[in-house]
Amino acid sequence: MEQLKNLLQEYQSCVETALDKWLPASNLQPQHLHEAMRYAVLGEGKRIRPVLVYATGHVFDVNRCALDAPASAVEIIHAYSLIHDDLPAMDDDDLRRGRPTCHKAFDEATAILAGDSLQALAFHILAHDSNMIISADQRIRMIDILAQASGSRGMAGGQAIDLASVGKELNITELENMHIHKTGALIRASVELGALSQPDIDPESFDRVSHFAKCIGLAFQVQDDILDIESDTETLGKPQGSDMQRNKPTYPNLLGLDSAKDVAKQLHEEAISGLSDFDEKADPLRCIADYIVQRNK
Repeated sequence: MEQLKNLLQEYQSCVETALDKWLPASNLQPQHLHEAMRYAVLGEGKRIRPVLVYATGHVFDVNRCALDAPASAVEIIHAYSLIHDDLPAMDDDDLRRGRPTCHKAFDEATAILAGDSLQALAFHILAHDSNMIISADQRIRMIDILAQASGSRGMAGGQAIDLASVGKELNITELENMHIHKTGALIRASVELGALSQPDIDPESFDRVSHFAKCIGLAFQVQDDILDIESDTETLGKPQGSDMQRNKPTYPNLLGLDSAKDVAKQLHEEAISGLSDFDEKADPLRCIADYIVQRNK
């Protein structure tokens, strides 16, 4: 377990270095915009999505430097989404990762531009990184997966459903659909980009890790809903109870807290079962799945 923990910390260190390289320097014009981009991305974060890229690449013996670009791209997309989610027109949050949100630290216009710029940067990275030793077709497929996971059929669409659902009662199928798009799509894309970093990935193995990612992506959101009730603002790094205050549909509200925990457990078990055909090289993925349902922030 200690060896796995060290490996995951190595992955976090790798993506921090790669992100610092890809982000524009804060002394480049327009300085204020570049400062905001770096502020949003390089602040303390769990880095779950890029770690999933590295861990999946590990399963398929991908050289780690070939994973820096997709790992950076998914984290940059995630950071852009948080900037926009926190805006007054969206969730209107003042705190993110234990410090002021981007629009509070800078201003609303700069925050919007920072999010826009980060989204564009993510696709630039996938298009241009020379360490990705894959075919042009595979590179295009990666870009397409990330684009779909980010847009109206993925994360942005999930956020639109979320905003439209405030104050409404959703059934379990509708709630699951919302979270598969809002949270799950980018987590699934992270695993799929890691798998596609192997030039000779076989379709069956790709489908197995993709299903694993679908399960943990949904489990991640269920656990988030649980923590909104059970954790506190200092631990979460964002306002505790905000979903309840906004009357948002959540798993605990719909099913009850104990049943929501059962759902997270079932999703975790299904995810682990999906990795049964892989050897110990998939242990980092198994470790991440454990973390997702055991975390307290």
